[in-house]
Amino acid sequence: MPNLEVQLGDLLARNPIFSASGTFGHGLEMQQFCPSSSLGGLVSKTVTLRPRGGNPAPRLQETSSGLINSIGLENKGLDSYLEHVLPEMAAADCLVITNIGGHSDTEFAELAARLDQQPEVHALEINLSCPNVDDGKLPLSTDPARAAQVVTGVRRATSKPIFAKLSPNVTRIGEMAAAVEQGGADGITAVNTVLGLAVDWRTGQPGVATVQGGYSGPGIHPIALRCAWECVQATRIPVIGCGGIVEARDVLAFLSVGCNAVQVGTRSFADPSAPARLVADVERALVEAGFEDVHDVIGNIRDGRDRHPRPRPAGREACS
Repeated sequence: MPNLEVQLGDLLARNPIFSASGTFGHGLEMQQFCPSSSLGGLVSKTVTLRPRGGNPAPRLQETSSGLINSIGLENKGLDSYLEHVLPEMAAADCLVITNIGGHSDTEFAELAARLDQQPEVHALEINLSCPNVDDGKLPLSTDPARAAQVVTGVRRATSKPIFAKLSPNVTRIGEMAAAVEQGGADGITAVNTVLGLAVDWRTGQPGVATVQGGYSGPGIHPIALRCAWECVQATRIPVIGCGGIVEARDVLAFLSVGCNAVQVGTRSFADPSAPARLVADVERALVEAGFEDVHDVIGNIRDGRDRHPRPRPAGREACS
């Protein structure tokens, strides 16, 4: 069988399939459907310093090609996570990544410092899509300088590997990727949800109470794939692809553009066993294609312009 082990900086994962934050519980909730021993890693729901009640209902809206959510980072806070979740994670037979979210540099740094002493946690994922209440205007995910500043603060607070989760809702995600790399990130997760909106035109009632929310699912896969590719091109650190994965070919597409691993998110709502099934499906696809190692696929994308030079416009002479 083909080798599926992948390296994410100093971390070695048995395979490139991880759960995505917010879609698979905090820890081992899905163990009966998808054993941790079948995955490369588990990523927690976002943990904040203090408990958050989340946004008002309705908070979920199905669409023809995905899901709009406006959960609002509902969670019981760091103290509860440390007391009730992490002790159970000692039984997880895979990498454990804790996703953290804050409204200020100080909050992010404190979260990182307190989790730094937890042996159950192998790495941190920084959720850079939270509102930036320091200035009340821009989310951290759209300002390269602010994103780098947060990453730098987390880097000073922990010795654990850190992955910056970026938003697709920017003009040039490559600039964001380069900024967080410079700030000290060991890797990048690309990407979070795309802003979306649903409405009942008869009543004017929006699908989620906040009107717009985060759109995820198969409809965003091409967008997420492009974002991940841009992050790979802009940095030298590992990139984890995330967005719209349903089948093995979706996983392998992320690897082809240069990602070292992927996270499976919305698909898990319909089928919580999907991440484990995808591992088997990817293995089978590699065998059928004659690949002996998953690294034979990673980064094998080709630029068609190299093979097919652009034709010279008719009636014009070449510039000398």
